[in-house]
Parts: sequence; C-alpha cells; structure tokens
Amino acid sequence: MKTNEVFDSMPVRKAVITMAVPTVLSQLIHVLYNMADTFFIGQLNDPAQVAAATLSMPPFLFLTGFANLFGIGGASVISRMMGQGRTDRARRCAAFSIWGGVTVSLVYALAILLFRKQLLPLIGTNETTYPLVYQYLLWTTVIGAVPTVMNTLLSHLVRTEGRSRSASFGIMLGCILNIVLDPLFIFGFHLDILGAAVATMVSNFIAMMYFVIIITRNRETVISLHPRHFTLGERIPSEILVTGFPSFLMVLMSFFSNTFLNSLVSGYSNEAMAGMGIAKKVDMVGFAIAQGMTQGVLALIGYNYAAGNRRRMQDTIRLTLIYSTGVAAVFSAALFLFASPIARMFIQNEETVAYGQRFIRVMCVTCPAASVTMMAVTVFQATGEKLKPMLISMLRKGGLDIPFMLLYNALLGVEGIAFATPTADLLTMTISILLILPYWRKLMRRSGKNPT
Repeated sequence: MKTNEVFDSMPVRKAVITMAVPTVLSQLIHVLYNMADTFFIGQLNDPAQVAAATLSMPPFLFLTGFANLFGIGGASVISRMMGQGRTDRARRCAAFSIWGGVTVSLVYALAILLFRKQLLPLIGTNETTYPLVYQYLLWTTVIGAVPTVMNTLLSHLVRTEGRSRSASFGIMLGCILNIVLDPLFIFGFHLDILGAAVATMVSNFIAMMYFVIIITRNRETVISLHPRHFTLGERIPSEILVTGFPSFLMVLMSFFSNTFLNSLVSGYSNEAMAGMGIAKKVDMVGFAIAQGMTQGVLALIGYNYAAGNRRRMQDTIRLTLIYSTGVAAVFSAALFLFASPIARMFIQNEETVAYGQRFIRVMCVTCPAASVTMMAVTVFQATGEKLKPMLISMLRKGGLDIPFMLLYNALLGVEGIAFATPTADLLTMTISILLILPYWRKLMRRSGKNPT
C-alpha cells in the first residue's frame, strides 16, 4: 500500500483503522509481553521474585523513553517532511534518529552496570530482592539495551511511511517470542527470574533484526541505516529531540513515579509490592490502548497538517478520540468486574491476590481519561508544538501523582497509595482539555502548508 494512498486519498475512517488497529494490537501484545514475565514468575509462588520483577520495570522501561525520544520525534519530523515532499531531509532525520538511539542506549547500559550498587537500593530493593533485580537488569537493560531501544524506535520510523502492519508485526514478533520463551527458560531450564530476563533480551534482538532486514530490502524507503546520512546540522537534532522530548519526558516521569511508588509500597511487605506490580501491569493494558490509537495516527495527522489538509486532519483526530475512549471505557468496566480472578491468574498467594484485586479496581477507573490526555499530546507533537506536551507529560506522571501518593499514604496507608493514579489522570485530562481547546481553534484558523 502506497504512503500517499493512506495519507491523501483513503477514506478517513479506513485510514485511521489501517494505521491505528495494528498499532493497538502491537501495543497490547507488548503489554502482554511485559505481563508475561510477571505471570510466569508468579507461577513460582514466590512473592520475592514477583516483587523483584516489579522493581526491575522502571529502569528497564526507561529504555522506552529513549526509543520514543528518537523514534516518535523522528517520526513526527519525517511525516511532515514527506508531506512537504522533502525526502532527502527525511532520510537524514531517520539516520540521526537511529544512530542517536544506539549511542544513548549504550551509554545508559554502561551507567546501569557501573552504578548498580548505588541505583538498586534507590529503586526499592532489599537484601532479598537485590540479587534478583540485578540478574534481571543485567540481561534486559545492560546486554539488551540496544535491541530493546531499536525494536521500538524502528517501529515508529517504519510506521511513519504508512507501513503500520509491518511495524506492528515487528513489535508483535518480539512480544510473542518472549511469551513463548519465558516458560522455556524459567521452567524448562530452571532459571527462574533470570530465565525471564534472557527470554526478553533474545526476543528483542530477533525483533530488531526483523526491522533491519525489512528496511534494507526496501529500496524506496526514506529510512536510512547508513552512517553517511547521519548529520548534526540543518537543525535536525534539535527538531527531533524537542519534538520527541514530551514522549521521553512521559517515560522519565513515569520512571520517577514508579520508583517512588515501589519505594513506598516495598516498605510494607513483599506481598504488597507483588500485588501492586500485578495491578500496574494490568493497568498498562488500558494505557496501551490509548497510546496505540494515538501513536498509530500521529504520522497521518502530521502529514495532513504539513500538507494543509485541515479537514482530513480534523476528522482523523475526532474519530481516533471516539474509538480510543470508547474501547478504554469498556476495558475499565471489565477490569473492575473481574479484578479478583485476574489477580489470581498471576499468583496463588492469598495475601498478594487480596492486595492485587484492590489495587486493580482503584487504578482502572480512569483509563478513558488517559485516552483524552494521549490524544492531546499526539496533536501537539504531530503539529510541532513543543511546550504544551512537555507540561502534560510532567503532570501525568511525577508532577501530580507523587504528591498524592504521599498524601494518601499518610491518610490511608498502603491501601490508599493506588488512589494517586486515578486522581492524577483526572486532573491531567482536565488540564489537557484546557490547553488543547484554544490551540485547536488557532490551528483550524490557519490555512496552507506550514513550515517545519
């Protein structure tokens, strides 16, 4: 399917589905792949190992921030360049995104390795969980840093050319492999949590190689893996990094938020920590729906914005918002009703299940709010707005939820900490609406093509 057909002439409803549905599916499978580690480790019925997997997630997911910084930033700029017919500059943007992502992920991996003794206690480890967390991070975040970043980064770049199915297949390939390999390494080779880490690293490496192969085989692509197209000039680095920074900031703030959350909860018990870990993983499904829908149409919005097709851009945003909030609402209701059996799927420890089901019911209620927030962030990013998405990203995670964690912990103890997430989501959605409405009116008054 040609890029111009998807972005220019295909009916909007079909174009949104074509771009968004594969992205949502890949995001959901990506969440399932993250949940797989917790699920299979939970079958060991050892709350300490489940707690260790939970504590390992913030440093590991920080790699997603680098992938979004260079991947979403690059995808937004590339889509606008394609809308303006500037393919040579789009190619140089892609090369900068790729090699910038490789460099930063290597630096991060080295930092984790060298400063592990200082970092691991800060994220909430104790004498029991420290060696387990180190095993997990060594394979997923040190050895597996580049594959993890490039897997997601390349999917963003491939999607910006209209090849949403290829991008989603690559993500799904890594996720499905991880789900298959987890039980083999955990139970078959008796490696426990170390087996989950090795399975994750291997899966991400294979997915990365898939993207490398499809890019090198496509002679018409603007995505360049060759270093000769890498440049620090033409304002390319600043444009990509500033555009992608809100998505990076969202992960960065999520890192601080989750680390702070883990530190608070781990002070109670390993069972409470394991229950919170299960609830956080389940809640990620709702966020994945919102993120998948909005990221899927980012290139479609950016292309039509640059091409001056305001009506098509408006219809794309409206339909995406309706679909994403509707699905998220249904998902929230299902989680609330089936919280107990969902928690029991992960582990049979009764105390952990009790914590997990209570946390799930509290945290799931504002999934539709996350859809509205993510749609606002995507519109800002696709149209080149810089400051507003940064503000939203800072508020949703870290800016609002950490103060509420402290407040609810002081008032209600461990049972109250989970209320910080829905409180922050509702407030962030309100602020997002207040920011997007005047910007939207201003945007729709403009006409013609817009410079980068």
